[in-house]
Amino acid sequence: MIAGSTDAKIMVRRCLVTFKPFRIFVVGIGFFSLCFLMTSLGGQFSAKRLGDSPFTIRTEVLGGVESRGVLRKISDMLEVILKRMDSLSKLDNTSTTDARRLDELSSAINRFQPASLVERIQAIAQNVSNMAIRVEQILQNSMVQGRVLRDGSSSQCEVPRDPRFPECPGKVDWMRARWTSDPCYAFYGVDGSDCSFLIYLSEVEWFCPPLAWRNHSSPPTQHTQPAKSPKRQAAFRTDLSVLLDQVGTGKESLSFMKRRIRRLAQQWATAANRLDAKLEQQWRDQKKILVHVGFLTEESGDVFSPKVLKGGPLGEMVQWADILTALHVLGHNLKISMSVKELQGFLGVPPGRGSCPLTGPLPFDLIYTDYHGLQQMKQHMGLSLKRHKCHIRVIDTFGTEPAYNHEEYATLHGYRTNWGYWNLNARQYMTMFPHTPDNSFMGFVSEELNETEKRSIQQNKVNNMAVVYGKEASMWKLQQGKESFLQILHRYMEVHGTVYYETQRPPEVPAFVKNHGLLPQHELQQLLRKAKLFIGFGFPYEGPAPLEAIANGCIFLQPKFNPPHSSLNHEFFRGKPTSREVFSQHPYAEQYIGRPHVMTVDYNNSVEFDSAIKEIMRTKVEPYLPYEYTCEGMLERVHAYIQHQDFCAPEPPFIPANLSRKGSAGGSRMMGPLFVPLPNTTALGWASNVTAPSAWPPLSSLRLLVSQEGQSCVDACQSAGFICEPAHFRFINNKEALRRLDVQCEVVDSEINHILPAFSVVRQECGLQREPLLFSCAGHSPKYRRLCPCRDFRHGQVALCRDCLQ
Repeated sequence: MIAGSTDAKIMVRRCLVTFKPFRIFVVGIGFFSLCFLMTSLGGQFSAKRLGDSPFTIRTEVLGGVESRGVLRKISDMLEVILKRMDSLSKLDNTSTTDARRLDELSSAINRFQPASLVERIQAIAQNVSNMAIRVEQILQNSMVQGRVLRDGSSSQCEVPRDPRFPECPGKVDWMRARWTSDPCYAFYGVDGSDCSFLIYLSEVEWFCPPLAWRNHSSPPTQHTQPAKSPKRQAAFRTDLSVLLDQVGTGKESLSFMKRRIRRLAQQWATAANRLDAKLEQQWRDQKKILVHVGFLTEESGDVFSPKVLKGGPLGEMVQWADILTALHVLGHNLKISMSVKELQGFLGVPPGRGSCPLTGPLPFDLIYTDYHGLQQMKQHMGLSLKRHKCHIRVIDTFGTEPAYNHEEYATLHGYRTNWGYWNLNARQYMTMFPHTPDNSFMGFVSEELNETEKRSIQQNKVNNMAVVYGKEASMWKLQQGKESFLQILHRYMEVHGTVYYETQRPPEVPAFVKNHGLLPQHELQQLLRKAKLFIGFGFPYEGPAPLEAIANGCIFLQPKFNPPHSSLNHEFFRGKPTSREVFSQHPYAEQYIGRPHVMTVDYNNSVEFDSAIKEIMRTKVEPYLPYEYTCEGMLERVHAYIQHQDFCAPEPPFIPANLSRKGSAGGSRMMGPLFVPLPNTTALGWASNVTAPSAWPPLSSLRLLVSQEGQSCVDACQSAGFICEPAHFRFINNKEALRRLDVQCEVVDSEINHILPAFSVVRQECGLQREPLLFSCAGHSPKYRRLCPCRDFRHGQVALCRDCLQ
């Protein structure tokens, strides 16, 4: 046994015994960090002398983030040292050289003398790091020598040079230098020896070949998956009590979400019964689903919860409450996480900092999260995130375009932002409004009125009453150019506001505005049911409130943006992973609802604004809610996504352009086109006598057309009365599509560019897409015309094609 090892262990363990009764005081510092400091300072502080204990020093002197980080590192390193010493003490026949080195280690630890704690802490951390490395080196040599003496099997730990695993030697080198950087390696049995590195890199990760001498009947890892459990059928639920319990308590944001779920409970139940009848007992797989609301976790800062009662944005919480309810009502097996600790527990993350992957299969079929949650998953799943990311759905308010999503392409071509770059299929991003067809439209719901309520609203409307869209006082600042149109509005209408304010600090709103303060949802509904006009100031963009106002019989008046707002000219959009141009405050309301319910005018033109107010006062409208924002509409949409969107299954190869198929007589074979002209349109469709490959949306919905130069496929499809469908790009990315569209190509290249497939009329150059992740409805170029895969859509449900529920 090595004397140096014993002495060093005794030194560290002495702290354990001394301070064990007081561990509750050292949660913030890390027990081993404190223990080391006590020992290194020559026992100056003692658990028996609480009057001058280090706990006070920790609170008053070491409260900074940098100091806490250093102490955490010390704590982790000392944990590793102690484990290494435990292992080392069990070895026999260790060399005299190793014993001498451990004596040096013990002496080095004892040489720490009392000094100013703040000045010495960085030096202490560096010394501990050096000691940890020395202990690793000693232990590795000793372990290998011990194995050689016991079973002569040193050859089995040689690093393989296998061309099928080219990264193996480099990964072993990395493990030699950094295996103590995360406790999860030790959790998986890594002890500093090459043997343990190779076992880990072949059985937990996948960088090295399996070792022939290992017993491979061990539990499933990255390479082996257990048999899938039998499928269960999902049944609609109308009782929301279990969901309400799962949401939890303790935050105002959660209370808000639960109030919303309760308020809409009856509408969800009615919608469930309607959709159940529409699907006619169609089989629905019950999925295991994890919902991790990253932006509400303490680790992300949870900036929303404190603002719930102070006029802060509620759109995200509205959407998440509705997503949770839709998943529950559809009958899926739901787990909800509102903290990183819960996330780790649900995923089965190994202890440590997240460098090690999950060793078993993902315990969920789907994971709904947001960008904050995605970042947290990256930190705690290690390499597993790449393996399992096809199961993830990212709730993304404003959308992520493919050019921003592809990490390498975004970096090389100036699309890199603080968001995006996750290399997901763009349809895995799910938006609040259907503004980016590259993504999937998730949405939310607004309250649906019955016929009695609609009649009551029309009878009680106050024709000259306007409510302003803006709960925060900053939205009302008159120096932003609001004086003129507010004066015009006041000339015709009584102006009401719902601006949050504290008693001692009333908001700075014009004197003629009747401010009700921040209203509970049911009181806001009553105010909207009386008002004739709901008017926007230009911000916030694309929130739920205009839809709620229109559903309560208001006309929504909003400003037109000229030039349009985008990441190129407006601070709000800067850094967001989209180049989308916003031509009004609420593009969905303008495009998909429009007059008479929505009017979009230039607020800087006083004549146009004055004329709009007069027209509004003359116009009578009924309450209106688009079907896709009803409970039934959202259930229908989410059901279709869950049952049909599968980003984990490999996509089958594309059918060759020169397809051979049966003729009409004698079983003869003939050649024919994949795309044929469709009646009453310039678009091409999939030939009905060609067997369509498995796809969703089905190929019966495909409408192939060509954009103008500089026009995106979003606009090209929309101008023809269709929706761009990114899932269909792989079927039109071929020479057959170019030929059937009569495109003249002197050169056809395959490249990586988010505007492809496309062609240049002037140069007669055609380009096909080489990177499927860059298929983009949004891309456009003034030099190219694009091949656009459009589709039809269901009335009131743009996310789904006509045959998408079958």
